[in-house]
Amino acid sequence: MSPGEPETDRAAQCGAAGDPIIVGSEWGAWSQTPAGRYLLGWEQEQCNAAVADVFGYVALQCGVTELDALAANRMPTRVIAALGADGACGHEGRSLVQVASFEDLPFDGQSLDLVVLAHVLECAPDPHQILREVDRVLRPEGRLVVIGFNPVSFWGARHLAARTLSRPCPPCTGPFIAVQRLRDWIKLLGYGIERGRYGCYRPPCRTQRWLDRWVFMEKAGDRWWPILGSVYTISAVKRVRGMRLIGPAWKKPVAAKGAVPAASQFISLPATRPPTEPAPVNAPGAAPAGKGDGNQR
Repeated sequence: MSPGEPETDRAAQCGAAGDPIIVGSEWGAWSQTPAGRYLLGWEQEQCNAAVADVFGYVALQCGVTELDALAANRMPTRVIAALGADGACGHEGRSLVQVASFEDLPFDGQSLDLVVLAHVLECAPDPHQILREVDRVLRPEGRLVVIGFNPVSFWGARHLAARTLSRPCPPCTGPFIAVQRLRDWIKLLGYGIERGRYGCYRPPCRTQRWLDRWVFMEKAGDRWWPILGSVYTISAVKRVRGMRLIGPAWKKPVAAKGAVPAASQFISLPATRPPTEPAPVNAPGAAPAGKGDGNQR
């Protein structure tokens, strides 16, 4: 979506509000292809590193259920929210919650410590509302992890061409969101960006043989063109400024009983010797004072 494109055009491209944009069967079938396994493998490594040291009580994953984004997290309650068509979830130790839309999550305000959005914003008709909803349910100092496709990449070009020519790859009908725009949206909500990373520099080849031929693009992309990665991850922390109310001092402070004012306290100074007078200095050729007095006597 271009900077001047209104949200109504995006909704028309994605579909009506509330309709599932990523169909579970389509995404599940695509994740078994060589390109899908290549993508999910890189995202799994990044999610493990992003959520491993996030502590709290409740963690939530929204979006692609084939990705176990909370595998390395140690929170006691880990929930996966999926659309009605994405009901299957094979991850152990996860609670599955089916929702009609990610724009209205069934959680209380400030009740979650970690939220992971796996390919949700670029496939939603109103990504701003999803971010506002995440901000509502996330606690102060909570962590937000966003995974999305980069429009300035091989996969972005393939997706743009596939939207007009054939079936999109990956199965997401919405336009991709650039990292710069997403960072601005998150900062406007008062979040602090902690880390971000690009990855998957190989083209979306259909066979594993061709993917292996482009393996040299991984190291070259990390070094020479890191912003051209096909997918990115962004980790942000919700910042809430604390406030302490200081009331007016209606009563004057009363001195404690038995306290002596500082002005009336006696301060003893150490005794000093009186200064001695210097010895008289005789003029040259004059007799000493003692001898002169003796002769006079």
